[in-house]
Amino acid sequence: MIRIYLGLGSNLRPMENLRRCVAELRQRFDFKQFSSVYMSAAIGFQGEDFLNAVVAVETDLCIEEVTQELELIHKQCGRERGTNAFMSRTLDIDLLLYGNDIIETYGVPRSDILEYSFVLCPLAEIAPAMRHPATGQSFAEHWEKFDKAAHPLKKLPINLFGVTNL
Repeated sequence: MIRIYLGLGSNLRPMENLRRCVAELRQRFDFKQFSSVYMSAAIGFQGEDFLNAVVAVETDLCIEEVTQELELIHKQCGRERGTNAFMSRTLDIDLLLYGNDIIETYGVPRSDILEYSFVLCPLAEIAPAMRHPATGQSFAEHWEKFDKAAHPLKKLPINLFGVTNL
């Protein structure tokens, strides 16, 4: 089994879509950890605020199969792929980490980890001592140095997962 980390986000019916996403993920993967839910403003466009979280799951699937499963969940939740990366969306599931592997053809580790607070903060929350495969620094160290004023977050008292943290 390999532990993977997924970033989840939505700004169109976010509670509905994130809950559906979690239900779909639970059918496909073995849940291990999940972060708090954070609200952040849309970046790069005008739009509703996003709700974001990070989950850790384990799987026997290879990276190709993981990405295929994530795409199926996107489709089930009505995700429409556009040419613009900065747009409102029903659901966004990003493969952040696939174990400690660096797999450039899949953009793993995902560059968003070090670029956006809504990815790094929840990742550092559930895996603070884990080291970034490329930098060697822990996610807690990266979060400590991150310019939090550039991308403010609000931690929400929401439980999308239906249980306390595993």
